[in-house]
Amino acid sequence: MRSVAAVIGILAIIGLAVWAALASEPEHEIGCYVTCLQGRTDSQIFNADLALRKINGTVIQQGATFSFLKTVGPWTADVGYVRAPVSYDGELVASWGGGVCQTSTTLYNAALLAGLEIVERHPHHWPARYAPVGRDAAVSYGDIDLKFRNNLPAPVGITGEIKGGKMVFRVLSTQKPDYSVRVESESRSVTMASEVIQQGEIEGPRRLKVINRGHPGFQVATYRTFISPHGTRRQLVSEDRYPKMNRIVRISDTLQK
Repeated sequence: MRSVAAVIGILAIIGLAVWAALASEPEHEIGCYVTCLQGRTDSQIFNADLALRKINGTVIQQGATFSFLKTVGPWTADVGYVRAPVSYDGELVASWGGGVCQTSTTLYNAALLAGLEIVERHPHHWPARYAPVGRDAAVSYGDIDLKFRNNLPAPVGITGEIKGGKMVFRVLSTQKPDYSVRVESESRSVTMASEVIQQGEIEGPRRLKVINRGHPGFQVATYRTFISPHGTRRQLVSEDRYPKMNRIVRISDTLQK
């Protein structure tokens, strides 16, 4: 029986072969986005790469809609995923497929820059550290998907790789659009976080432990601007609200274990 990695590799080769057959003309890179893997755990990177390999080589026909969940499938142990840290209520907990959301976020931004129509996208409850605020794309198998439609006049292909500590997704097409795309997020409000002391003050020697570093809350709007010889068109992509997360410091007796 072939290993999971071998099967994924075969599927990627088949996808690229289909793309090569469709591409009677040289392909053009119409969208590319890079996120950094620095600070991510080995297990998060492993899961992110496993999801990326399912997407690499995908061809989206003209008018067709890409679904992250349908393409990647469930991120469970039986298909090779491992437990890795995910953010839950402000704290990191181990869960199957932790790290996959970096794959969906990187792909989402590549699709934005390629000018593809975003059909479904969801923000995380808390801002993701690997993408600008308002530019993340959360996924959860079964109910939270990332979908975008190929509204361009030709099929598009998707390639992905992890190299040099970075994740890269590229969107390719045999027809180069006559426009360029700029994506930017505007902060509409910022709510500063507070510091919360747990267990109160105690006398004598004490130990301080930061339970949660916290971050401000944001209300942000993301826009996509198409720039072409025919003029400029600005499009509202999303409006997101991320609550503040208070900094939590726990004080305890140095004699406690």
